[in-house]
Amino acid sequence: MGVNENLILKDEAYAIVDVAMGAHSRLGPGFLEAVYGNALALELEQGGIPFAREVPVPIAYKGTLLGHPDPADFIPQGQIILALKAIRNIGDNERTQALHYLRATWLLLALLLSFGAPKLDWARLVLTQ
Repeated sequence: MGVNENLILKDEAYAIVDVAMGAHSRLGPGFLEAVYGNALALELEQGGIPFAREVPVPIAYKGTLLGHPDPADFIPQGQIILALKAIRNIGDNERTQALHYLRATWLLLALLLSFGAPKLDWARLVLTQ
């Protein structure tokens, strides 16, 4: 059995990364996140991938909801946190933020997509116990 055969939501994640690569190849680096978000929304729609955008993620502390929910950029297919960035490299801060979204939503998979480099930079993060 190959390493990639047991990946969580493998086909869904690859479909999302594929449309993100399409958006990146057409736009290139240098725009703000909002531009890439609009392009990605069009690509997801055209690819037949259902999604919700700017989804409020409520944050609880000791059983109390804190202030204003932090919005997740996209939640495709109701199963994946999709975080967009317009930076050159995905770092620890971006990974930590995505993991927090996973913990808050109890979803299992996050994809970080950064459009700021000449080639799309992306990372796959899985919530583990």
